[in-house]
Amino acid sequence: MIAKTLQDMFKRYRRPGDVVFAVLFLGFSVFLLTQLGEQTKAVKRTKWFAQPNLWPMISLWAMVIFGFLHWLSSAMSPRLLGRWTEVGFWVRSFEYVAYFLVYVMLVPILGYLLSTVLFAVFLALRTGFRGARTVGIAALFGVFVTVVFRAFLQVKIPAGAVYEYLPDSVRAFALTYL
Repeated sequence: MIAKTLQDMFKRYRRPGDVVFAVLFLGFSVFLLTQLGEQTKAVKRTKWFAQPNLWPMISLWAMVIFGFLHWLSSAMSPRLLGRWTEVGFWVRSFEYVAYFLVYVMLVPILGYLLSTVLFAVFLALRTGFRGARTVGIAALFGVFVTVVFRAFLQVKIPAGAVYEYLPDSVRAFALTYL
């Protein structure tokens, strides 16, 4: 279907949580812009187009301008119900960030293998997969990830403190491959 007028074509539809997102994005953009002088420097006797801070400055100014325009268009659009329901949905997703941070804290204690297997099984259970087969697949996935990263890709991940309690022959293997 072709729009009948130019106004129909550019009509703005506001979504629940749009204003909150626009304000957060604009605030974050302004914060990043204020940090520009601390993070990048202008080099003396260098042409303007070769400055190290040129593209960060252009992109941050664009973020601020478009963030402001987004906020302005959201504020001028008709209000819809459900703003805080949508924001609550966003906040609930931080639960998984917390799980990942706990996982990162457990790796130096339990080791990469045990932490990864427990994390995979926990996420399978948390997302609602309760069957023995599915939990077993999650555990095997954790073992697979560990073997691929440690043995094949040789990623240097700190060994767990729990490895100190293993017998010497097993500990050397665990420190290298698990």
